[in-house]
Amino acid sequence: MKTKQQFFLVYLLLGLTFFFNISVLAQDKGKKFVVVLDAGHGGKDTGTTKYGFKEKSIALNVVLKVGELLEQDKDIKIIYTRKTDVFLELYERAAIANKADADVFVSVHCNGAVNTQAYGTETYALALRASKKNFEIAKKENEVIFLEDNYEAHYEGFDPNSPETLIGITLMQEEYLDQSISLASYIQSNYTDVLKRRNRGVQQAGFWVLHNTYMPSVLTEIGFVSNKAEGEFLNSKNGQTQIAKQIANAILKYKKEVFHGFGEMVSIPNHEDVEITETAPSQPEAIYPNIVFKVQIAASSNNIEPKPYNFKGLSDISREKMGALYKYYYGYTSDYNKIKSMLETAKAKGYASAFLVAFKDGEQITMEQALKTSLN
Repeated sequence: MKTKQQFFLVYLLLGLTFFFNISVLAQDKGKKFVVVLDAGHGGKDTGTTKYGFKEKSIALNVVLKVGELLEQDKDIKIIYTRKTDVFLELYERAAIANKADADVFVSVHCNGAVNTQAYGTETYALALRASKKNFEIAKKENEVIFLEDNYEAHYEGFDPNSPETLIGITLMQEEYLDQSISLASYIQSNYTDVLKRRNRGVQQAGFWVLHNTYMPSVLTEIGFVSNKAEGEFLNSKNGQTQIAKQIANAILKYKKEVFHGFGEMVSIPNHEDVEITETAPSQPEAIYPNIVFKVQIAASSNNIEPKPYNFKGLSDISREKMGALYKYYYGYTSDYNKIKSMLETAKAKGYASAFLVAFKDGEQITMEQALKTSLN
């Protein structure tokens, strides 16, 4: 078995390699927005149980309903990690999402606590630096690894009980962190604003199933089955339907925000023998005064010189440090049509997860807020 030092080195190298090859190259998905829905636990892994409520069953029912709602849209393709009460290993869940070249991965769970008065919803993205509280939450979810028959081979060197183990693995998801947090925020807002559920916030923790997926990924805890009143809501058909609607609506909002409407997301295979220029087709200007648009192409703890040779030949690269991350942007314009063309260029260059961001007076705002500003 490899030592922990070897394990960290392998993941560090993988993380750096992943950064320099930012994004899995765009694949032809038939112009579909691919959503992988993951019902937590299953089979011999019941998850949290209390008062006869079973996390594995509630999560599955909610996921199937989310999929049913999203499948009504012809531009969305749904893939489930499980559709029945079966035990699925963590690495299999991530592998399903990666094989599908998914645009988002959403894992649904229920919470549990010794304090039976605890209640509310919370949604997680992967943590770069987890608090002790969130490490304990991730540790609980990750310990399902020990139920797997051959976990030593699948997770060699990974110790769910060790905070140090999570240091190297986070590099794999850094690129998608902002988008993951955006999706998590939409989910939480819907729970709070529409369903009036208690908001325990968007948080970050070291869930194995999140760090090993190569797309924006979130894990949502839809409530506490250890709280009898909330458990009854989650276990009811009405409760599951209401929760599912809010998750589905959040995914739809995320897709619209990031890809600017259905049918506008075009995946272009990146062929090394085809030269892709930065010259965009001429379009009418769509100037938004006092707004600056950029294309975010990467976010990483690595401090990379913003030169074209580091970013697949793209010029006009800028870098900003925000907290523990350096964010890398392509372009700087108040012309919305121009920045949309630059987004297409970035994706054609191989930055499949690139997305638009907006700033006003030096502060980042949502695209929705930016586009509400009157055109010049």
